[in-house]
Amino acid sequence: MAETSLARIVQYLIEEEPWIQDALLRGYANISAVARLLKPKIEEILGREVNLSGVITSIKRVRAKYKPSREQLRIISRSTIIIRTNLAKISIEKTKRNLEIARSLSAETPEAFFQVLEGATTLTLIMDQRMLGTVKSKIEGAEVIDEKSDLAAIIIQSPRKIVDTPGCIAIFYNAIARREINIEETISCCTETIIVLKMIDSVKAYGILADLMAGTGKDLA
Repeated sequence: MAETSLARIVQYLIEEEPWIQDALLRGYANISAVARLLKPKIEEILGREVNLSGVITSIKRVRAKYKPSREQLRIISRSTIIIRTNLAKISIEKTKRNLEIARSLSAETPEAFFQVLEGATTLTLIMDQRMLGTVKSKIEGAEVIDEKSDLAAIIIQSPRKIVDTPGCIAIFYNAIARREINIEETISCCTETIIVLKMIDSVKAYGILADLMAGTGKDLA
């Protein structure tokens, strides 16, 4: 029971520290140094002293959680990314009329970037920013729940096996989240993963994902 509690606390503390997660994922973390860093916090939570070797063992177990499988590595290393900039999004109430308008706009503009995210009570339309005026005129009278401009979409195109391999998309998301970049919206469509974020963050996020793909390729070598 004590070992279980220690392991859970170590996992909790690591999940609160993105830089430790990143170091564990990339394999450059000094486990002993991380253990010494976490030990006082663990003892404060447990209200007792803990053995450093026990903390090290728990960190090694947690590290395995952040290490991708070889199949995940293959998929990530063979993925490609492109950026679409100057996007906007608008969220409106989900009604029959608004659904019909969204579907009509999508059919009328096949060459443009236009995505419809359908929730239980809301619709979110993500589009080329130049379309925003047209969309707003079409949905005139609808309650606008949220509206944002100056967005970008990172489109990740992966091998077909991503459909049947769990965890790959989470690795993409986590790589961005660990650098404290907010994901505005996300869409998964077969072998494509679309991540929508602020345009100001897009270059940084692109670099993070490019480094991730290059690094996984080296791990397979």
